[in-house]
Amino acid sequence: MEETTFSSSESESYQSVSRSAIASLLLGFCGLGAFFLSFLVVLPVLGVVFGIIAIRSIRRFPDELQGHQFAVAGSILCLAAVVLAPTYHAYVYFTEVPDGYERLDFALLKASDSSDFPPAEALDFNGKQVFIKGYIHPTSMDNAMSKNFVLVPDLGTCCFGGQPPLTHMIEVKLTGDQYARKSYRKQRLAGTLKVTPNKKPVDGLDGVFYQLKADILK
Repeated sequence: MEETTFSSSESESYQSVSRSAIASLLLGFCGLGAFFLSFLVVLPVLGVVFGIIAIRSIRRFPDELQGHQFAVAGSILCLAAVVLAPTYHAYVYFTEVPDGYERLDFALLKASDSSDFPPAEALDFNGKQVFIKGYIHPTSMDNAMSKNFVLVPDLGTCCFGGQPPLTHMIEVKLTGDQYARKSYRKQRLAGTLKVTPNKKPVDGLDGVFYQLKADILK
C-alpha cells in the first residue's frame, strides 16, 4: 500500500489563524480611543486577555494554530493603552484647571430632588471663579459660531436636545475675541459663575439659574 506524504508547506496550509490573536490586535487599535474617552480602556484590557489566550493556545497547538505575531503585537498595543491612557487622563485632570480657578462639577449644581432648584452647595459658588466641563446644547446656538450658548453635563442631554432640567444648564457668555463652535466635543471653560434664585429666560429653553462669564474656552 502506497504511503501518502505531505510537504511542510502543504501541512502548514491547514493551520488556522487564532481568532483570539486577531481579536487582541483589533482591540488594541480600538483601544487607542481610550486616550479620548477614558471608559474605552475596557477594550485594551479585554485585548490583553485575548492576547494571553492566543499565545497559550498557539504554543499548545503549534501544528493547528498560527498568528503568534498578531497575538504579541495586539498584547503589546493593548498593554501600552492600558498603562498610558489612564496616565494621560490623570495628567490632564491635575493640570487642566487654570491658576486662580476652582474645579466645579455639574453634580454639585444638580438638584437632588424634583424641585429642580439650585441646592445649597451650588449657591455657595455664586460669584466664584470656576472651571467646569460640559457640552454645548444644540438648540442654544443659532449659528455655527457664537459667543453665547448653554452648557449641559452629558452627551445624552446634548445629542437628543429637548428641555433639560433647569439645574443641568449653564448659560455661557464668552469674553474677548473667543467664539464657540457647534460641536459634540466636551468643552472646558473657566470664568465667573453667577447663581440666581430666580429663573432667567433663555431663547429656545425654559430658562436657567446658572450663568457663566467665561474668560477661557479650551
